[in-house]
Amino acid sequence: MKLIKTLFLITLIGIIGLLGFATFVEQARGPLFVSAHIYHTWWFFALWALLALLSVVIIAHNRLWRRTSVCLLHLSFVVILAGAATSFITSNEGILHLREGLPANEYVTKDAQAIEELPFDRLVLDSFRVVYYPGTEAPQDFVSYISYAGTDRQTGTATISMNNIFTYRGYRFYQSSFDPDRRGTILTVAYDPWGTPLTYFGYALLGISMLLVLLSKKEEFRTLLRHPLLRNGALAILLAVTSASPATARSIPTINKEKADKMARMPIVYNDRVAPLSTLAHDFTQKLYGRPSYKGLSAEQVLYGWLQRPDVWKNEPMLKIKDATLRRQLGIEGQYARLADLFDASQQYKLQALIEQQGSETKAIRELDEKVGIILMLTNGTLIRPAENVELPSETRISGEILYNNVPFAKVLFMVNLTFGLLTFILLVTGITRRYKTVGRLSSLILLASFATLLFSYLLRWYISGRIPLSNGYETMQFLALSIMFITLLMHRRFAYLLPFGFLLSGFTLLVAFLGEMNPQITPLMPVLQSPLLSTHVSVIMMAYALLAFMVLNGIYALILIARHRTATDDGQQIAQLTLLSRLMLYPAVFLLAVGIFLGAVWANVSWGKYWSWDPKEVWALITLLIYAVPFHHQSLAFLRRPVWYHLYLVLAFLTVLMTYFGVNYFLGGMHSYA
Repeated sequence: MKLIKTLFLITLIGIIGLLGFATFVEQARGPLFVSAHIYHTWWFFALWALLALLSVVIIAHNRLWRRTSVCLLHLSFVVILAGAATSFITSNEGILHLREGLPANEYVTKDAQAIEELPFDRLVLDSFRVVYYPGTEAPQDFVSYISYAGTDRQTGTATISMNNIFTYRGYRFYQSSFDPDRRGTILTVAYDPWGTPLTYFGYALLGISMLLVLLSKKEEFRTLLRHPLLRNGALAILLAVTSASPATARSIPTINKEKADKMARMPIVYNDRVAPLSTLAHDFTQKLYGRPSYKGLSAEQVLYGWLQRPDVWKNEPMLKIKDATLRRQLGIEGQYARLADLFDASQQYKLQALIEQQGSETKAIRELDEKVGIILMLTNGTLIRPAENVELPSETRISGEILYNNVPFAKVLFMVNLTFGLLTFILLVTGITRRYKTVGRLSSLILLASFATLLFSYLLRWYISGRIPLSNGYETMQFLALSIMFITLLMHRRFAYLLPFGFLLSGFTLLVAFLGEMNPQITPLMPVLQSPLLSTHVSVIMMAYALLAFMVLNGIYALILIARHRTATDDGQQIAQLTLLSRLMLYPAVFLLAVGIFLGAVWANVSWGKYWSWDPKEVWALITLLIYAVPFHHQSLAFLRRPVWYHLYLVLAFLTVLMTYFGVNYFLGGMHSYA
């Protein structure tokens, strides 16, 4: 049996290494090359099949059926792999090109470029339409209207758009692109009647089994919760995770500050509610420029300037373009473009050609197009909707919202918390916190002040919106930061090292929230991005990352204590406590990561017709999941039973999180490079 376990470990390491290598090959040679030579090869399929077979052998040898929850957990991954294998063998994907009035019943497969028949006698594009943002020429959605007659004599019509799939006898049709003359449409055809249901069954089984593992009194998670070193502390910790510098204004036409402040209080209809104009102005300026002010002018002054003198403001370099490739394509130097730069001498919109070539799925193109769209909506008079025949908010609520707009709570607090997190961690490591109790008390007061400020901000947002702020990633991250700080304040007297950890983790989550607000959504989201699956997927992944970051800090501190080579009882007990905490947090961290990954797969299948496409972000998320699954088996892996190697492993494992979250964005690209 030792040989089987060794072979399993070698196979797992080989797959992880191969997956990482493949993402860099894709960067060098392109997705088609890596798909043809790695992901869709028989030997890659055989590697996963071998891993699944070895898993079944180990399950049988260890008689895991006696531990129902653990057995189901392992079997769920086998089922998911079986579903993926079924999709690999039986599914098909291709492109269907339809022209208005011309019947078709065949499509071209993507991989083999072969012609396949569809279950239609006739499939016809009746018309194609581009849906624009109200009052603008900026595309919001693409819609194909088709009629069909099936081989089973069934007839009908269907509408296919970016979030509206047409399904017929196992075939699913997704809007992909369109012809430049807009009299033809390009649809993605997906056929996977067996693999997807089997994979979804595996996802459901995984969710049930993870819940059973957490609830079972016989499993390690509940045992760790009852451990004397963590009693009354670990559960609380677990539940905790449930402006630029001023510049001198140039002579740009706008109103003075006094008039702008009065203008800020004007009630308008914005995002399906009545809000002061200040909110729209703040989001408008932040959206275009990446900051809430422009060259010493307030957001209201910027909005008014664009509204009244677009002929002058179109020459202001304030459209931020982060993507260097897009800047090169448009011939723009520096990070900021003028609106005038996006139109040629004949006033043709330069971005339209890129949209037709690359589609609007590219993050950089979509963001810039949205910026142009909201400027056009403003100048055409469709962005600002006066609040007429509706109940107006009270003066107190308007004042509260203007205060919320003008004070960058998330920005200030993430900088304060990260700064004091690093400082208190250094004080903890050097022993100053132990020797000078006043330092610890002062640090806890600062954390209390930060918590109170964030709580005020959160409650103010609640009061302004009239609902509990938990509907998007920004609000979820704020709530998570509040939870982390609250539990840290409750527990730091018992676990002294929680104070710097609380500072750092809350600072990290507030940083994520701040980055999420750097690009506010003024116009409606593209339909494909409005799914609650997407926001849930991102939020769950971020909670997992927060826990994994907590474990890294745990590990670093434990390694520092181990390196001291002391024999003091308190150090030995603290090392054991840190090890137990990491083992405890591993369960919710990895389980949340798994849930987040598979929720993303479901969203991708609903939106794009494929639940797994081997995109670099997906691949590195899978690598992270596989690497963090290894410490669960510390009883079988002797080196992980020693605290020094256990913590070192967790510290090094976090590099995969950094690669997934940052490395893919900056080095590898792909469909998720913006995430």
